[in-house]
Amino acid sequence: MDDVKTKAETKAEREYVIQKVQPALLGLMDGSVSTLAPIFATAGLTGRPIEAFYVGLAASLGAGISMGLAEALSDDGTVTGRGAPITRGAITAFSTAFGGMLHTLPFLIGNLQTALHLAYMVVVVELLIIAFIRYRFMKTPLVSTILQVIVGGGIVFVIGIFLGKIGA
Repeated sequence: MDDVKTKAETKAEREYVIQKVQPALLGLMDGSVSTLAPIFATAGLTGRPIEAFYVGLAASLGAGISMGLAEALSDDGTVTGRGAPITRGAITAFSTAFGGMLHTLPFLIGNLQTALHLAYMVVVVELLIIAFIRYRFMKTPLVSTILQVIVGGGIVFVIGIFLGKIGA
């Protein structure tokens, strides 16, 4: 009998996912993926990790503001049940900036190769965390979500590396 959820529990869980987890996941995915190309292209173009850090910082904060506004202004939540727009926007903004900053921080290390290797590892962990959140809360099959997230992130990552190499 403990495994049977009441309608109220099911509704509360659904609301939590759609009002909190989904905006956080949206932001984390966007922040993690959209900042990859500019950061790694800058590292390749300049050979200076601090410049990649500042590009990553700017991209992360800019993306956070943009995504937060887009989420907050997308609807007022009354028709979709997605909750308060300010709350959704704040969750999305924070998680977008956070997702972009995780692989930006290694570029505070003065040695480019060390910074790049650490950033590569951080990117892999980020993408696996995103895949796990999708699996846990969105009920996406784990292998499928890992492949989707890794392929999507990998494409953007390769573009950044490629542009950094051809531009240098």
